[in-house]
Amino acid sequence: MVSVDGLTVEFGGTTLFKDISFVINPKDRIALMGKNGAGKSTLLKILAGVRNPTRGSVSVPKDCTVCYLPQHMMTEDGLTVFEEASRAFSHLKEMEAEIDAMNNELATRTDYESDSYMALIEKVATVSEKFYAIDMTHFEEDVEKALLGLGFQRSDFNRPTSEFSGGWRMRIELAKLLLQDPDVLLLDEPTNHLDIESIGWLEDFIINSPMAVVVISHDRRFIDNITTRTIEVTLGRIYDYKATYSHYLELRKERRQQQQKQYDDQQKQIAEAREFIERFKGTYSKTYQVQSKVKWLEKLEIVEVDEEDTSALRLKFPPCPRSGNYPVIAEGVGKSYDGNTVFSNATFTIERGDKVAFAGRNGEGKSTMVKAIMGEIGFDGELKLGHNVQIGYFAQNSASLLDGELTVFQTIDDIAVGDARLKIRDLLGAFMFGGEEGQKKVKVLSGGERVRLCMIKLLLEPINLLILDEPTNHLDLKTKDILKQALRDFDGTLILVSHDRDFLDGLVTKVYEFGGGRVREHLCGINEFLDKKKAEQAQ
Repeated sequence: MVSVDGLTVEFGGTTLFKDISFVINPKDRIALMGKNGAGKSTLLKILAGVRNPTRGSVSVPKDCTVCYLPQHMMTEDGLTVFEEASRAFSHLKEMEAEIDAMNNELATRTDYESDSYMALIEKVATVSEKFYAIDMTHFEEDVEKALLGLGFQRSDFNRPTSEFSGGWRMRIELAKLLLQDPDVLLLDEPTNHLDIESIGWLEDFIINSPMAVVVISHDRRFIDNITTRTIEVTLGRIYDYKATYSHYLELRKERRQQQQKQYDDQQKQIAEAREFIERFKGTYSKTYQVQSKVKWLEKLEIVEVDEEDTSALRLKFPPCPRSGNYPVIAEGVGKSYDGNTVFSNATFTIERGDKVAFAGRNGEGKSTMVKAIMGEIGFDGELKLGHNVQIGYFAQNSASLLDGELTVFQTIDDIAVGDARLKIRDLLGAFMFGGEEGQKKVKVLSGGERVRLCMIKLLLEPINLLILDEPTNHLDLKTKDILKQALRDFDGTLILVSHDRDFLDGLVTKVYEFGGGRVREHLCGINEFLDKKKAEQAQ
């Protein structure tokens, strides 16, 4: 359906990837994987036609509709949520006009036997089939289903889009793309601004849709649930397997082990052949065997072992100063904005060493509760922090608040004190900012690099209560796994706001559910909590 041939991208003297080729087939579900900076988003932009490669081509059939959801986008104001989502069907008017024009042409032409006449008939049939397959009588119902599935309330439908944050506008754009029923859907980090329930809805929609999907996501469970093929971009090459990402990792490990064995065996044979040549090169009776081995060496194709990307974050939180037994105690805590209750009468106790998740749909108060704990907003009721509680806080917007004009080194040098100042370069190296990387200005860093920089700042203070609000949004899978292990080993108390089910699994042992104006405690891990929620919804 979509053919990629000999694609090469170069900029600033660096080759991002070289001479890559693959085909996107109908109904393919492809996970485009690789670490941050490998070129995934660039490749997706080239597939979408919004960026040109240095060399190579992308071939898309004329009747193939490709829709693209970028990671960051600018949206216009002036329409309501429902009106903006309904713009997904504006292309149908164009299709209808095209069909009318082609039918008028057929009515006036008389070259019935010509190839161009037959081609026009086929085109009318193809476009008409596509047009009439869309039931316009129910388009309002389709818009409503998409918006509700992505977390909007009916009361939101007539609100102007200007009242919504960037994350919610991204959902409107996603709804528009899904409603257009494209042949190929390109998604760059679609789950970053979705809550757990909306991610589940999007999974079901994609699984039950006939379209081909190419998705970049660092949500391992999401991609494993929806994809059946993995293309990994790494070190300028691609590896393409018909397998989910987790299965692909196993297959690639096996393949590399086989390659290494073949390489080692071949190197042993080469060493033996050279030793034989060196030993008998002057012996007349062995002349034929020596020449034979020389020719064998000349013709030999050396076995290649797939390169491995060994760059990795080294993260370990220092030992915590001891806090009191109960770092956070909430009694009857409530918060309202403009007469709307976010939550009320929230009562809970977080014990020292607890690792808890704040879960629930967006807008139900998770980040609001975090801000209350941090003392950033006023609230009703009582919130008490325990003895000697020292908080390290990563907010959703922490990465965007960094000073873009400072270098990576200056950012850390400005806040480091005491002995930490002597270890800045070691610390930067551990977080993959070694050498020249430390002299980069913050404004040119990727989202994942900015998150890593914020993590360094957390390590510079002694903390025993760590509060992380969506820390994984811009981290690649490898870095997320390292962060998850570091948080497992963290000997303080952890409050985690995240919609990443795989990240939370095995990390948290208690879930506080925010919803319907209440905060409910669940003494279980994230999977057991989600199973309970599914059972409740089924009832």
